[in-house]
Amino acid sequence: MTATGEVHRATAGGPWWWERWRSAGLDVGLAAASAVECAFEGVPFAHKAGLPVWMGIVFGVLTGGTLLLRRRWPIAVVLVSVAVTPAQMGIMLTVVGLYSLAASEMPRRIIGALAGMSFVGTLIVSVVRAQQDMVQSDRFQVGGWFVPFVAITTSLGVTAPPLLLGLYVGARRRLMESLRERNESLERELSLLAERAEERAEWARGEERTRIAREMHDVVAHRVSLMVVHAAALQAVARKDPEKAVKNAALVGDMGRQALTELREMLGVLRAGDPVPERGGRAVHAVPLAAVGMAAAAAASRAEAEEAGAVEGGPCLADLDELVGQSREAGMVVEMTWEGEARGYAAVVEQTAYRVVQEALTNVHKHAAGAKTYVRLAHRGAEVAMQVENEPPPVLSDASAAGLPSGGNGLVGMKERVAGIGGVFVSGPTDAGGYRVSAVLPAA
Repeated sequence: MTATGEVHRATAGGPWWWERWRSAGLDVGLAAASAVECAFEGVPFAHKAGLPVWMGIVFGVLTGGTLLLRRRWPIAVVLVSVAVTPAQMGIMLTVVGLYSLAASEMPRRIIGALAGMSFVGTLIVSVVRAQQDMVQSDRFQVGGWFVPFVAITTSLGVTAPPLLLGLYVGARRRLMESLRERNESLERELSLLAERAEERAEWARGEERTRIAREMHDVVAHRVSLMVVHAAALQAVARKDPEKAVKNAALVGDMGRQALTELREMLGVLRAGDPVPERGGRAVHAVPLAAVGMAAAAAASRAEAEEAGAVEGGPCLADLDELVGQSREAGMVVEMTWEGEARGYAAVVEQTAYRVVQEALTNVHKHAAGAKTYVRLAHRGAEVAMQVENEPPPVLSDASAAGLPSGGNGLVGMKERVAGIGGVFVSGPTDAGGYRVSAVLPAA
Protein backbone atom coordinates (compact mmCIF):
# COMPACT_ATOMS: atom_id res chain seq x y z
CA MET A 1 0.00 0.00 0.00
CA THR A 2 1.24 3.48 -0.78
CA ALA A 3 0.97 6.29 1.72
CA THR A 4 -2.30 8.16 1.63
CA GLY A 5 -2.80 11.90 1.18
CA GLU A 6 -3.46 12.32 4.89
CA VAL A 7 -0.07 10.83 5.65
CA HIS A 8 1.56 13.19 3.13
CA ARG A 9 -0.15 16.18 4.68
CA ALA A 10 0.83 15.04 8.13
CA THR A 11 4.50 14.61 7.26
CA ALA A 12 4.77 17.76 5.10
CA GLY A 13 5.30 21.00 6.98
CA GLY A 14 6.47 24.46 6.02
CA PRO A 15 6.48 27.98 7.49
CA TRP A 16 3.23 29.90 7.81
CA TRP A 17 0.80 29.02 5.02
CA TRP A 18 3.20 26.92 2.94
CA GLU A 19 2.81 23.17 3.03
CA ARG A 20 6.45 22.53 2.11
CA TRP A 21 9.71 24.36 2.52
CA ARG A 22 10.31 23.89 -1.19
CA SER A 23 7.16 25.89 -2.00
CA ALA A 24 8.23 28.63 0.38
CA GLY A 25 11.67 28.82 -1.23
CA LEU A 26 10.13 29.04 -4.70
CA ASP A 27 7.82 31.89 -3.70
CA VAL A 28 10.64 33.78 -2.02
CA GLY A 29 12.72 33.48 -5.17
CA LEU A 30 9.88 34.67 -7.42
CA ALA A 31 9.12 37.56 -5.10
CA ALA A 32 12.78 38.59 -5.06
CA ALA A 33 12.98 38.47 -8.86
CA SER A 34 9.74 40.46 -9.17
CA ALA A 35 10.99 43.01 -6.62
CA VAL A 36 14.21 43.53 -8.61
CA GLU A 37 12.24 43.96 -11.84
CA CYS A 38 9.82 46.44 -10.30
CA ALA A 39 12.70 48.31 -8.67
CA PHE A 40 14.35 48.88 -12.07
CA GLU A 41 11.00 49.86 -13.57
CA GLY A 42 10.38 52.20 -10.63
CA VAL A 43 13.26 54.48 -11.66
CA PRO A 44 11.63 55.78 -14.91
CA PHE A 45 8.28 55.90 -13.09
CA ALA A 46 9.82 58.18 -10.45
CA HIS A 47 11.24 60.46 -13.16
CA LYS A 48 7.86 60.71 -14.94
CA ALA A 49 5.99 61.28 -11.68
CA GLY A 50 8.50 63.84 -10.39
CA LEU A 51 9.42 61.75 -7.36
CA PRO A 52 12.81 60.94 -5.88
CA VAL A 53 14.46 57.91 -7.38
CA TRP A 54 14.68 56.13 -4.04
CA MET A 55 10.90 56.39 -3.65
CA GLY A 56 10.40 54.73 -7.02
CA ILE A 57 12.81 51.95 -6.07
CA VAL A 58 11.11 51.39 -2.70
CA PHE A 59 7.71 51.42 -4.37
CA GLY A 60 8.90 48.88 -6.92
CA VAL A 61 10.38 46.58 -4.27
CA LEU A 62 7.18 46.65 -2.21
CA THR A 63 5.06 46.06 -5.29
CA GLY A 64 7.14 43.12 -6.51
CA GLY A 65 7.35 41.68 -3.01
CA THR A 66 3.60 41.15 -2.91
CA LEU A 67 4.22 38.08 -5.06
CA LEU A 68 5.18 36.38 -1.81
CA LEU A 69 1.45 36.21 -1.01
CA ARG A 70 0.40 34.52 -4.23
CA ARG A 71 -0.62 31.20 -2.59
CA ARG A 72 -2.51 32.73 0.31
CA TRP A 73 -4.15 35.78 -1.32
CA PRO A 74 -3.95 35.45 -5.13
CA ILE A 75 -6.76 37.98 -5.61
CA ALA A 76 -4.76 40.66 -3.78
CA VAL A 77 -1.69 39.97 -5.95
CA VAL A 78 -3.70 40.32 -9.17
CA LEU A 79 -5.35 43.52 -7.93
CA VAL A 80 -1.93 44.99 -7.11
CA SER A 81 -0.68 44.06 -10.59
CA VAL A 82 -3.72 45.72 -12.18
CA ALA A 83 -3.23 48.80 -10.03
CA VAL A 84 0.44 49.26 -11.05
CA THR A 85 -0.23 48.57 -14.73
CA PRO A 86 -0.49 52.33 -15.56
CA ALA A 87 3.00 52.75 -14.03
CA GLN A 88 4.28 50.30 -16.64
CA MET A 89 5.81 47.93 -14.11
CA GLY A 90 5.19 44.42 -12.77
CA ILE A 91 5.06 42.22 -15.89
CA MET A 92 6.32 39.26 -13.89
CA LEU A 93 3.90 40.14 -11.09
CA THR A 94 1.01 40.10 -13.58
CA VAL A 95 2.00 36.83 -15.20
CA VAL A 96 2.65 34.88 -11.98
CA GLY A 97 -0.36 36.44 -10.25
CA LEU A 98 -2.74 35.38 -13.03
CA TYR A 99 -1.27 31.87 -13.01
CA SER A 100 -1.67 31.58 -9.23
CA LEU A 101 -5.24 32.89 -9.39
CA ALA A 102 -6.24 30.47 -12.18
CA ALA A 103 -4.65 27.52 -10.36
CA SER A 104 -6.38 28.30 -7.07
CA GLU A 105 -9.80 27.13 -5.85
CA MET A 106 -11.45 30.48 -6.59
CA PRO A 107 -14.77 30.48 -8.47
CA ARG A 108 -14.50 30.79 -12.23
CA ARG A 109 -16.45 34.04 -12.33
CA ILE A 110 -13.92 35.76 -10.05
CA ILE A 111 -11.03 34.41 -12.12
CA GLY A 112 -12.68 35.63 -15.33
CA ALA A 113 -13.43 39.08 -13.92
CA LEU A 114 -9.89 39.68 -12.64
CA ALA A 115 -8.35 38.28 -15.82
CA GLY A 116 -10.56 40.64 -17.83
CA MET A 117 -9.46 43.61 -15.71
CA SER A 118 -5.81 42.67 -16.19
CA PHE A 119 -6.32 42.29 -19.96
CA VAL A 120 -8.03 45.68 -20.27
CA GLY A 121 -5.35 47.39 -18.18
CA THR A 122 -2.56 45.81 -20.19
CA LEU A 123 -4.35 46.68 -23.43
CA ILE A 124 -4.68 50.36 -22.51
CA VAL A 125 -1.06 50.63 -21.42
CA SER A 126 0.07 48.84 -24.61
CA VAL A 127 -1.92 51.25 -26.82
CA VAL A 128 -0.48 54.29 -25.06
CA ARG A 129 3.08 52.97 -25.20
CA ALA A 130 2.76 52.00 -28.88
CA GLN A 131 1.47 55.47 -29.81
CA GLN A 132 4.28 57.12 -27.86
CA ASP A 133 6.86 54.98 -29.62
CA MET A 134 5.41 55.87 -33.03
CA VAL A 135 5.42 59.58 -32.24
CA GLN A 136 9.01 59.48 -31.05
CA SER A 137 10.19 57.47 -34.05
CA ASP A 138 9.89 59.03 -37.52
CA ARG A 139 11.80 56.34 -39.38
CA PHE A 140 8.92 53.86 -39.63
CA GLN A 141 5.64 54.75 -41.25
CA VAL A 142 2.92 52.15 -40.70
CA GLY A 143 -0.83 52.08 -41.06
CA GLY A 144 -3.43 52.67 -38.39
CA TRP A 145 -3.78 48.94 -37.81
CA PHE A 146 -0.35 48.60 -36.22
CA VAL A 147 -1.20 50.08 -32.80
CA PRO A 148 -4.30 47.89 -32.14
CA PHE A 149 -2.46 44.85 -33.40
CA VAL A 150 0.53 45.40 -31.13
CA ALA A 151 -1.69 46.25 -28.15
CA ILE A 152 -3.94 43.20 -28.52
CA THR A 153 -1.01 40.87 -29.17
CA THR A 154 0.85 42.14 -26.15
CA SER A 155 -2.20 41.93 -23.88
CA LEU A 156 -3.01 38.41 -25.00
CA GLY A 157 0.63 37.36 -24.63
CA VAL A 158 0.72 38.64 -21.05
CA THR A 159 -2.65 37.33 -19.83
CA ALA A 160 -3.68 34.28 -21.92
CA PRO A 161 -0.73 31.87 -21.40
CA PRO A 162 -0.54 32.13 -17.58
CA LEU A 163 -4.33 32.01 -17.34
CA LEU A 164 -4.63 28.84 -19.44
CA LEU A 165 -1.65 27.19 -17.74
CA GLY A 166 -3.08 27.99 -14.33
CA LEU A 167 -6.47 26.55 -15.25
CA TYR A 168 -4.79 23.37 -16.48
CA VAL A 169 -2.63 23.00 -13.38
CA GLY A 170 -5.61 23.69 -11.09
CA ALA A 171 -7.75 21.10 -12.86
CA ARG A 172 -4.93 18.56 -12.70
CA ARG A 173 -4.37 19.29 -9.02
CA ARG A 174 -8.06 18.82 -8.28
CA LEU A 175 -8.03 15.58 -10.25
CA MET A 176 -5.05 14.30 -8.28
CA GLU A 177 -6.72 15.32 -5.03
CA SER A 178 -9.90 13.48 -5.99
CA LEU A 179 -7.86 10.42 -6.95
CA ARG A 180 -6.02 10.60 -3.63
CA GLU A 181 -9.29 10.85 -1.74
CA ARG A 182 -10.67 7.97 -3.74
CA ASN A 183 -7.56 5.95 -2.92
CA GLU A 184 -8.02 6.71 0.78
CA SER A 185 -11.68 5.72 0.51
CA LEU A 186 -10.77 2.48 -1.24
CA GLU A 187 -8.17 1.70 1.42
CA ARG A 188 -10.76 2.24 4.12
CA GLU A 189 -13.23 0.03 2.26
CA LEU A 190 -10.58 -2.65 1.79
CA SER A 191 -9.81 -2.50 5.50
CA LEU A 192 -13.50 -2.91 6.32
CA LEU A 193 -13.81 -5.75 3.82
CA ALA A 194 -10.78 -7.46 5.35
CA GLU A 195 -12.30 -7.15 8.82
CA ARG A 196 -15.61 -8.50 7.58
CA ALA A 197 -13.86 -11.36 5.77
CA GLU A 198 -12.02 -12.21 8.98
CA GLU A 199 -15.26 -12.12 10.95
CA ARG A 200 -16.96 -14.26 8.29
CA ALA A 201 -14.07 -16.73 8.35
CA GLU A 202 -14.26 -16.96 12.14
CA TRP A 203 -18.02 -17.47 11.94
CA ALA A 204 -17.56 -20.17 9.30
CA ARG A 205 -14.96 -21.93 11.42
CA GLY A 206 -17.27 -21.80 14.45
CA GLU A 207 -20.18 -23.16 12.42
CA GLU A 208 -18.00 -25.93 11.03
CA ARG A 209 -16.71 -26.88 14.48
CA THR A 210 -20.25 -26.97 15.85
CA ARG A 211 -21.49 -29.08 12.96
CA ILE A 212 -18.60 -31.54 13.23
CA ALA A 213 -19.04 -31.86 16.99
CA ARG A 214 -22.76 -32.48 16.54
CA GLU A 215 -22.23 -35.10 13.84
CA MET A 216 -19.55 -36.93 15.80
CA HIS A 217 -21.71 -36.92 18.90
CA ASP A 218 -24.67 -38.37 17.02
CA VAL A 219 -22.58 -41.03 15.30
CA VAL A 220 -20.36 -42.08 18.20
CA ALA A 221 -22.88 -41.78 21.02
CA HIS A 222 -25.55 -43.95 19.40
CA ARG A 223 -23.27 -46.65 18.03
CA VAL A 224 -21.13 -46.91 21.13
CA SER A 225 -24.16 -46.89 23.41
CA LEU A 226 -25.62 -49.86 21.56
CA MET A 227 -22.24 -51.57 21.62
CA VAL A 228 -22.01 -51.13 25.41
CA VAL A 229 -25.55 -52.44 25.89
CA HIS A 230 -24.85 -55.49 23.71
CA ALA A 231 -21.54 -56.06 25.48
CA ALA A 232 -23.31 -56.00 28.85
CA ALA A 233 -25.92 -58.43 27.55
CA LEU A 234 -23.17 -60.60 26.13
CA GLN A 235 -21.47 -60.72 29.50
CA ALA A 236 -24.74 -61.71 31.19
CA VAL A 237 -25.68 -64.55 28.83
CA ALA A 238 -22.24 -65.80 27.82
CA ARG A 239 -22.46 -68.91 30.02
CA LYS A 240 -26.24 -69.43 30.04
CA ASP A 241 -27.03 -69.04 26.32
CA PRO A 242 -23.97 -69.36 24.05
CA GLU A 243 -26.07 -69.00 20.91
CA LYS A 244 -27.45 -65.64 22.05
CA ALA A 245 -23.97 -64.59 23.13
CA VAL A 246 -22.65 -65.27 19.63
CA LYS A 247 -25.50 -63.24 18.15
CA ASN A 248 -24.78 -60.31 20.49
CA ALA A 249 -21.09 -60.48 19.68
CA ALA A 250 -21.87 -60.30 15.97
CA LEU A 251 -24.09 -57.28 16.58
CA VAL A 252 -21.32 -55.56 18.53
CA GLY A 253 -18.92 -56.18 15.66
CA ASP A 254 -21.37 -54.87 13.06
CA MET A 255 -22.06 -51.70 15.04
CA GLY A 256 -18.36 -51.13 15.63
CA ARG A 257 -17.68 -51.43 11.91
CA GLN A 258 -20.53 -49.04 11.11
CA ALA A 259 -19.22 -46.54 13.64
CA LEU A 260 -15.71 -46.79 12.19
CA THR A 261 -17.03 -46.35 8.65
CA GLU A 262 -18.93 -43.20 9.55
CA LEU A 263 -15.97 -41.83 11.50
CA ARG A 264 -13.65 -42.47 8.53
CA GLU A 265 -16.01 -40.55 6.26
CA MET A 266 -16.05 -37.59 8.64
CA LEU A 267 -12.29 -37.64 9.12
CA GLY A 268 -11.84 -37.81 5.36
CA VAL A 269 -13.80 -34.59 5.01
CA LEU A 270 -11.69 -32.98 7.74
CA ARG A 271 -8.44 -34.08 6.09
CA ALA A 272 -9.48 -32.83 2.65
CA GLY A 273 -7.86 -29.43 3.26
CA ASP A 274 -4.72 -30.69 5.08
CA PRO A 275 -1.22 -30.06 3.65
CA VAL A 276 -0.06 -32.48 0.99
CA PRO A 277 3.36 -34.04 1.88
CA GLU A 278 6.18 -34.00 -0.67
CA ARG A 279 9.10 -36.37 -1.11
CA GLY A 280 11.48 -34.02 0.69
CA GLY A 281 9.41 -34.05 3.83
CA ARG A 282 7.94 -30.62 3.31
CA ALA A 283 4.21 -29.91 3.18
CA VAL A 284 2.45 -27.92 0.52
CA HIS A 285 -0.89 -26.39 1.45
CA ALA A 286 -3.63 -27.07 -1.03
CA VAL A 287 -5.16 -23.64 -0.38
CA PRO A 288 -2.81 -20.59 -0.57
CA LEU A 289 -2.84 -18.02 2.18
CA ALA A 290 -4.22 -15.38 -0.16
CA ALA A 291 -7.40 -17.43 -0.63
CA VAL A 292 -8.43 -17.41 3.03
CA GLY A 293 -11.27 -14.99 2.35
CA MET A 294 -12.54 -17.09 -0.56
CA ALA A 295 -12.30 -20.25 1.52
CA ALA A 296 -14.24 -18.60 4.31
CA ALA A 297 -16.94 -17.51 1.89
CA ALA A 298 -17.06 -21.00 0.41
CA ALA A 299 -17.35 -22.55 3.86
CA ALA A 300 -20.14 -20.16 4.76
CA SER A 301 -21.91 -20.89 1.49
CA ARG A 302 -21.51 -24.61 2.10
CA ALA A 303 -23.00 -24.23 5.57
CA GLU A 304 -25.92 -22.29 4.13
CA ALA A 305 -26.36 -24.93 1.43
CA GLU A 306 -26.40 -27.67 4.02
CA GLU A 307 -28.99 -25.78 6.03
CA ALA A 308 -31.05 -25.36 2.85
CA GLY A 309 -30.96 -29.08 2.13
CA ALA A 310 -28.42 -29.17 -0.68
CA VAL A 311 -26.26 -31.93 0.83
CA GLU A 312 -27.30 -35.43 -0.12
CA GLY A 313 -26.14 -38.88 0.94
CA GLY A 314 -26.90 -38.83 4.69
CA PRO A 315 -29.38 -40.94 6.64
CA CYS A 316 -33.04 -40.63 5.71
CA LEU A 317 -36.47 -41.58 7.02
CA ALA A 318 -36.31 -44.92 5.24
CA ASP A 319 -33.47 -45.90 7.59
CA LEU A 320 -35.60 -45.49 10.71
CA ASP A 321 -36.81 -49.10 10.57
CA GLU A 322 -33.21 -50.33 10.69
CA LEU A 323 -32.43 -47.88 13.49
CA VAL A 324 -35.37 -49.08 15.57
CA GLY A 325 -34.45 -52.70 14.78
CA GLN A 326 -30.97 -52.16 16.22
CA SER A 327 -32.47 -50.91 19.47
CA ARG A 328 -34.80 -53.91 19.58
CA GLU A 329 -31.87 -56.24 19.10
CA ALA A 330 -30.21 -54.53 22.05
CA GLY A 331 -33.13 -55.55 24.25
CA MET A 332 -35.27 -52.42 24.09
CA VAL A 333 -39.01 -52.80 23.57
CA VAL A 334 -39.83 -50.28 20.85
CA GLU A 335 -43.16 -49.67 19.13
CA MET A 336 -43.05 -47.60 15.97
CA THR A 337 -46.10 -46.07 14.29
CA TRP A 338 -46.45 -44.11 11.08
CA GLU A 339 -49.23 -41.63 10.35
CA GLY A 340 -50.11 -40.06 7.03
CA GLU A 341 -48.85 -40.81 3.55
CA ALA A 342 -45.08 -41.22 3.33
CA ARG A 343 -43.32 -38.97 0.83
CA GLY A 344 -39.88 -37.60 0.15
CA TYR A 345 -38.52 -34.49 1.84
CA ALA A 346 -35.45 -32.35 1.48
CA ALA A 347 -32.26 -34.15 2.51
CA VAL A 348 -31.63 -31.88 5.50
CA VAL A 349 -35.18 -32.49 6.78
CA GLU A 350 -34.84 -36.27 6.61
CA GLN A 351 -31.36 -36.18 8.15
CA THR A 352 -32.59 -34.01 11.02
CA ALA A 353 -35.58 -36.27 11.66
CA TYR A 354 -33.34 -39.34 11.66
CA ARG A 355 -30.83 -37.75 14.06
CA VAL A 356 -33.57 -36.66 16.46
CA VAL A 357 -34.97 -40.20 16.70
CA GLN A 358 -31.46 -41.65 16.92
CA GLU A 359 -30.40 -39.38 19.77
CA ALA A 360 -33.68 -39.92 21.61
CA LEU A 361 -33.21 -43.71 21.47
CA THR A 362 -29.62 -43.27 22.62
CA ASN A 363 -30.82 -41.30 25.63
CA VAL A 364 -33.27 -44.07 26.46
CA HIS A 365 -30.38 -46.58 26.40
CA LYS A 366 -28.36 -44.32 28.68
CA HIS A 367 -30.94 -43.14 31.20
CA ALA A 368 -33.88 -45.57 31.00
CA ALA A 369 -32.49 -48.96 29.99
CA GLY A 370 -35.22 -51.53 29.63
CA ALA A 371 -38.05 -48.99 29.43
CA LYS A 372 -40.70 -49.47 26.78
CA THR A 373 -40.39 -46.82 24.09
CA TYR A 374 -42.83 -45.43 21.54
CA VAL A 375 -41.64 -43.87 18.27
CA ARG A 376 -44.27 -41.96 16.28
CA LEU A 377 -43.78 -40.31 12.91
CA ALA A 378 -46.55 -38.23 11.30
CA HIS A 379 -46.58 -36.92 7.72
CA ARG A 380 -48.64 -33.75 7.46
CA GLY A 381 -49.35 -31.27 4.71
CA ALA A 382 -46.54 -28.78 5.27
CA GLU A 383 -44.54 -30.51 7.99
CA VAL A 384 -43.34 -33.78 9.40
CA ALA A 385 -43.57 -34.49 13.14
CA MET A 386 -41.82 -37.09 15.27
CA GLN A 387 -42.06 -38.11 18.91
CA VAL A 388 -40.04 -40.51 21.01
CA GLU A 389 -41.50 -41.30 24.43
CA ASN A 390 -40.41 -43.87 26.98
CA GLU A 391 -42.11 -45.23 30.05
CA PRO A 392 -40.45 -45.19 33.46
CA PRO A 393 -37.47 -47.58 33.51
CA PRO A 394 -37.80 -50.85 35.41
CA VAL A 395 -35.27 -52.06 37.96
CA LEU A 396 -31.91 -52.28 36.24
CA SER A 397 -30.85 -55.80 35.33
CA ASP A 398 -27.32 -57.04 34.94
CA ALA A 399 -27.56 -56.61 31.23
CA SER A 400 -28.52 -52.93 31.45
CA ALA A 401 -26.28 -51.83 34.27
CA ALA A 402 -23.47 -50.82 31.96
CA GLY A 403 -23.23 -47.29 33.35
CA LEU A 404 -23.19 -45.29 30.10
CA PRO A 405 -21.71 -41.81 30.54
CA SER A 406 -23.55 -38.70 29.43
CA GLY A 407 -22.02 -35.45 28.23
CA GLY A 408 -25.25 -33.46 28.34
CA ASN A 409 -24.98 -32.44 24.68
CA GLY A 410 -27.65 -34.68 23.15
CA LEU A 411 -30.68 -32.47 23.77
CA VAL A 412 -28.67 -29.35 22.89
CA GLY A 413 -27.60 -30.86 19.59
CA MET A 414 -31.14 -31.91 18.73
CA LYS A 415 -32.48 -28.45 19.50
CA GLU A 416 -29.79 -26.82 17.35
CA ARG A 417 -30.51 -29.13 14.44
CA VAL A 418 -34.25 -28.54 14.54
CA ALA A 419 -33.94 -24.76 15.01
CA GLY A 420 -31.41 -24.59 12.16
CA ILE A 421 -34.10 -25.53 9.61
CA GLY A 422 -36.92 -23.55 11.21
CA GLY A 423 -38.52 -26.34 13.20
CA VAL A 424 -39.84 -26.62 16.76
CA PHE A 425 -38.26 -28.86 19.41
CA VAL A 426 -39.78 -29.74 22.80
CA SER A 427 -38.49 -32.17 25.41
CA GLY A 428 -39.29 -32.94 29.02
CA PRO A 429 -40.51 -35.54 31.53
CA THR A 430 -43.99 -37.01 31.31
CA ASP A 431 -46.57 -37.25 34.07
CA ALA A 432 -46.07 -41.01 34.23
CA GLY A 433 -42.39 -40.65 35.07
CA GLY A 434 -40.96 -41.21 31.61
CA TYR A 435 -39.49 -38.78 29.12
CA ARG A 436 -40.73 -37.35 25.82
CA VAL A 437 -38.88 -35.78 22.90
CA SER A 438 -40.93 -34.09 20.15
CA ALA A 439 -39.97 -32.20 17.02
CA VAL A 440 -41.89 -30.62 14.15
CA LEU A 441 -39.96 -29.91 10.94
CA PRO A 442 -41.11 -27.90 7.89
CA ALA A 443 -41.54 -30.06 4.83
CA ALA A 444 -39.88 -27.52 2.52
